[in-house]
Amino acid sequence: MIAVENLSLAIHGEAILRDVSFAMVPGRTFGLVGESGSGKSMTALALMRLLPESARTSGAVTLDSINLLDKPEAEMCALRGNQLGMIFQEPMTALNPVQTIGNQVAETLRIHGIATHADARDVARARLDRVGLPQIALDRYPHELSGGQRQRVCIATAIALRPRLLIADEPTTALDVTTQAQILDLLRGLVEEEGMALLLITHDLAVVADMADHVAVMQAGEIVEQGPTPQVLSEQRHPYTRALFEASDHRPTRTPRPLGAPLLTASDVDRHYPGPRTGLLRRGAPVKAVDGVSLTLKTGESLGLVGESGCGKSTLTRALLGLDKVQGGEIAALGNPVSPAMPNALRAGIQVVFQDPYGSFNPRWRVDHLVADPFPLLDENPPREDRRRKVGEALLAVGLQPSDMDKYPHEFSGGQRQRIAIARALITNPKILVLDEAVSALDVRVRARILDLLADLQDRMGLSYLFISHDLTVVRAITDRVMVMQAGRIVEQGPTEQVFAAPGHEYTQALLAAAPRLPGYARPS
Repeated sequence: MIAVENLSLAIHGEAILRDVSFAMVPGRTFGLVGESGSGKSMTALALMRLLPESARTSGAVTLDSINLLDKPEAEMCALRGNQLGMIFQEPMTALNPVQTIGNQVAETLRIHGIATHADARDVARARLDRVGLPQIALDRYPHELSGGQRQRVCIATAIALRPRLLIADEPTTALDVTTQAQILDLLRGLVEEEGMALLLITHDLAVVADMADHVAVMQAGEIVEQGPTPQVLSEQRHPYTRALFEASDHRPTRTPRPLGAPLLTASDVDRHYPGPRTGLLRRGAPVKAVDGVSLTLKTGESLGLVGESGCGKSTLTRALLGLDKVQGGEIAALGNPVSPAMPNALRAGIQVVFQDPYGSFNPRWRVDHLVADPFPLLDENPPREDRRRKVGEALLAVGLQPSDMDKYPHEFSGGQRQRIAIARALITNPKILVLDEAVSALDVRVRARILDLLADLQDRMGLSYLFISHDLTVVRAITDRVMVMQAGRIVEQGPTEQVFAAPGHEYTQALLAAAPRLPGYARPS
């Protein structure tokens, strides 16, 4: 149905895609994998003709023998949303925050003149029901939904007119394992029932192994290997394919070490939020986001915290960092009570690395300013000369160069920006590092290098890590102990390998069952 033949793309004269060729057929899923910057998303945008004005393309993208690259924009507008649909990675960005979800799904039908306003609302209701949201009212807004629900709304919008080709660009990267499994099952069902072709773009080989009939491996704008998924994953003819496969199951080398005294403790911590309004002056019962949680993090230990979105991980993290006041229990770090009123010296000893370093950086600041930002937490703010020296040392510690301090965040790759975020966290010589989904948005090879870096820093500096993630593979690779959180409570904890090998709680078993796995192919020599 869709054939891509020798597709090449250049932007401002720089080659982005080179002679890309593949074909997709109805009722089948085609996987496109590769690292960030390999050209996967640009391929999708080229198929949709959503490229910048400076882009220049050659080759052909044919739909039923019609070359889409030759179509004028007016005709492409008639095809987008009708014959071609697309699901983007971040639903909160893709959805309009000031429009109800019903209007956004119905908009596609109205724009294409397929239905009246009333009929479009009826179709929107049917499509939201189809993607698993029968209980969600059409007048709800995106911010009122969970991440998985928002992604389902994006899917409903993309399939409103039953397109013949559905492009899903990293549709599950930011989702927890159970929500990811539900979204992938939904996409699989749509392909089978609607007979559409699915182009699934991802950096996760386990997802491709589970979903795709055919797969193409992309590197630096070129397809280096493609074929039936079992064949590509078992033969791994190209060195880049082998490198991706090895990085997907990478475990950093960690030096065994005796653990020291507890650095961070929580005892029966409760954190409540006000209940929903039931009237003008009345509210319902408080919502228990964290319910009687206790934990201990020892010197030199890596402790994992896993659970679905909404289970209370982020709320507990804010309490442990002293950003939120708790309603019950006690938290102590480095021998001192933790609360919003805790002194700066204590905050300097507990630093955090966030999921999206670009979002946590001021894009107008140079790296030296970004990394030096926590210095006011110290009792003595170092003079300018010492500041630059310390920033340079921190950058060297994370594998960057001191000369990088004069650059801006946009001049770095995603993995390099995460290294800068780690350097910023290390600048105050903390004892505890909280890593909040710190590698979730990174492709597999960059993720492997960041995990190696964290293991090395822990060996050299004796750091203690609280590692919060929905990626169970990462948690298993980097932690000594793991805690499983459900509905605000810790339902299981213990040594990581013990919990993963023999989970005792049914919720832990469900999480592990939902996680995608690479088949046990023999690694080619």
